[in-house]
Formats: sequence, C-alpha cells, structure tokens
Amino acid sequence: MGLELEPLFQAWSYFRRRKFRQCSDLCSQLLEQPPGEQAAWSLKTRALTEMVYVDEIDMDQEGIAEILLDENAIAQVARPGTSLKLPGTSQGGGPSPAVRPVTQSGRPITGFVRPSTQSGRPSTMEQAIKTPRTALTARPITSGSGRYVRLGTALFEYIFHHENDVKNALDLAALATEHAQFKDWWWKVQIGKCYYRLGLYREAEKQFKSALKQQDMVDTILYLAKVYLRLDQPVTALNLFKQGLDRFPGEVTLICGIARIYEEMNDISSAAEYYKDVLKQDNTHVEAIACIGSNHFYSDQPEIALRFYRRLLQMGVYNCQLFNNLGLCCFYAQQYDMTLSSFERALFLAENEEETADVWYNLGHVSVGIGDLNLAYQCFRLTLVNNNNYAEAYNNLAVLEMRKGHIEQVGDLQSSYVAARKSEEAFPGHVDTQQLIKQLKQHFAVL
Repeated sequence: MGLELEPLFQAWSYFRRRKFRQCSDLCSQLLEQPPGEQAAWSLKTRALTEMVYVDEIDMDQEGIAEILLDENAIAQVARPGTSLKLPGTSQGGGPSPAVRPVTQSGRPITGFVRPSTQSGRPSTMEQAIKTPRTALTARPITSGSGRYVRLGTALFEYIFHHENDVKNALDLAALATEHAQFKDWWWKVQIGKCYYRLGLYREAEKQFKSALKQQDMVDTILYLAKVYLRLDQPVTALNLFKQGLDRFPGEVTLICGIARIYEEMNDISSAAEYYKDVLKQDNTHVEAIACIGSNHFYSDQPEIALRFYRRLLQMGVYNCQLFNNLGLCCFYAQQYDMTLSSFERALFLAENEEETADVWYNLGHVSVGIGDLNLAYQCFRLTLVNNNNYAEAYNNLAVLEMRKGHIEQVGDLQSSYVAARKSEEAFPGHVDTQQLIKQLKQHFAVL
C-alpha cells in the first residue's frame, strides 16, 4: 500500500516547490475542518502572498513608454565598458555573440528570465502606461517587506502596490517623513521608490543616499543601484555593490547584482565567477545555477551544463524551460536516449505558445543535427504556427529551401553587400561576414 502524506506536510511540500495554488487549496481544506489550525492559516497567507508578490528591487524592463518618454540626458558616445546601451563593448571573455543568442537590445540571453532580460515587455504604449511594474522572482522576500507593521506603512504599501497610485503614495510618504522630522530612513526609501516610478531618478538617488546615511540597509543599496542602472551608469552601480560587500560580507543579493551587471555588459567570464561566489554562500540559488549552466553550454561544455541543470531538477524546478535546456545538453553531449524524452516533457509542460515554439525550434535543430531535413522542416513550420514572429525559424526555413534548390532570386550582389555590411556593424568580429564582404569586393572588381 502507498503511504499518504499528512495534509499539512503535503501543503508545506507544495510551498517549497513553489506550487502556491495547490498549497493554498490544501490549506483551505484544512481550515474547513474544526478546529482550524494556525499553521495552515499562516502557510496559506504566505502562499497567497507569494502568488502576487512584487519585488521592487529587481531591475524592471525598459519598455516602450520608458524608451519614448525618457528625457534623461546620458552620454551619446560612452567609453567602452561603461554603458549598457552599447552591447559588445566589454573586453571580457566568454562565448562570442555569434554562438550565443542575444535580446532585442543586443545583450546576451541569461540562463534565468529576469525583468531586465526577456519577460514582461508591453506590446503597446497604452498597455505600457497602464501596467504596474510587477515581477515574480525566485528570490526570497527581501528584508524591507517585513516592515509592514504600522498602519501608515500598510496604507502606503496598499496605495503603492495594489492601487498603483504613485502620486498619492508620494504625498503620504512626504507627510509621514515630515511628521518624523526627516529622521525615519524607511519613509525616505519609500519616497525614493515613488520618484523612481515617476522617472525622477536624480531625486530618487538623493533620497536613497540620505536613507543610507541614517541606516545602512542592503535593500537601500539595491534600490540605489537600480537607479544607476536606469541612468546607464553600470560602473557606478558596480562600485556601490562592492562597497556594500565591505559592510555586508557574503550578502548574496549584492554578489548576484554584480554578476547581473557584468552579464549585461557582455563580460560573461566575470559574471560566471561572481555567480560561483553566490553558490559558495547559497548553493540552492536558482538564478546562479541556471546562469552558470547556460554559460557552460555556450562555451561548448554541454556535459558540465547538464550537471547544473540536473541540480535544478533535483531541487524541484520542474518547468518547460528546464527540460528544453536538458534536451539540448543531452543532444550536444551525445546522450541521445534522453534527448527526445526531455523535449517531449518540455512540450507537455509548455504553458503558452511561445514556450511551445521554442521547443519545436530546438527540435528542428536536433533534426538538422541528425540529418533528417524533412523532420527539421516540419519542426520549423510548427514553430511558426505557434509563434509567427519567430525570426530564427524563418531564417532556418530559408536555408532548408535553398538546399532544396528553391531560390527565387540569384545574383543580387548589391543587396548581399548591404546586408553583409549591416551584419558587420552588428558584430565586427564575425569572420564569416568579413570573408563574404571580401568575396563580394572581388566580384565588384571583376565587374
């Protein structure tokens, strides 16, 4: 006979595996039975909180509204290695952009979906303006969220997060800090958060600095670094994090912040070293494990990447992206028996059409690798069925059509030269592009 788990223990197991809906439902069943357990009540509140939790410290996505309405003046021609706006300027090591995919802004895709990398970009201006800046993360609740005791702070949090009424929240925080005779660091942090939401980054910087003088807090350092990143001052943010580590040695969030900045500056090797430092302090840090695994994969070390992804699987991370990555690692590590089963599991766990498209695209790559071009063609077509804007699938379908001899236009050397020059501007060190330009110039010389 199979053993059944005690309901409260099972609910706690759901919570640990981040299955908050199942945890909440099971706690509700326990609370209906007399007498209601306080442990179930507490666990349910934690599960409900995690489901809608907003982590203000995470760097949020710079969407359409921010880009079009940004009036902050920054250096138009920044020095190499000092700007996030100029991808590929860093001299750090790591795989080249030719083999590692990048975001629309040109930064390498990380191993972990964060607000500043891939997720949550509004598609229209109206949606961008109406949508509050929210982000579900795998990071534990930060220390600042524990201070919701007084009525004033609870009211502020409700107005700021739930109602998304930043102006009234700012008025409340200004009155409260004036009542406290400008000696309460917490209210200064809240004013800084409001200024940040309103796009007044320099004013937010002053508030966070003032709060740090009164009370040295990790959260305030993270908020201030977030301001510097939005002002495109990554070096200043790095120095701030390193100063914070002098006062808070081994603080995981500060080390992780340094690693993120190096990753966005294309210095992948430095980022990997700091992610390893994160794992020395917290060996269950999902983001660090995922990013190190991703870096090993794009450095032609799929066997080592496989170990990191298996570690995530052992920790209870169970989603489409993980099995997608496991399938690719198994394929490139020549463990073919696990490749297709991993992709099948990824398709089963896919929650939306974009995730399904990613799986079919990778299956297409596997099909090309094993020489089954007909299967590859079908996989890339299925990719476009699920996501009609998948540029890579269009590109690979064009290559397959060219191999079949289905070429509509041949001999347009000028268009080829223009496209090659654009490719060279995007990635100056790409050898194949330079060879193509050289061949085209030879053709033009003959003509």
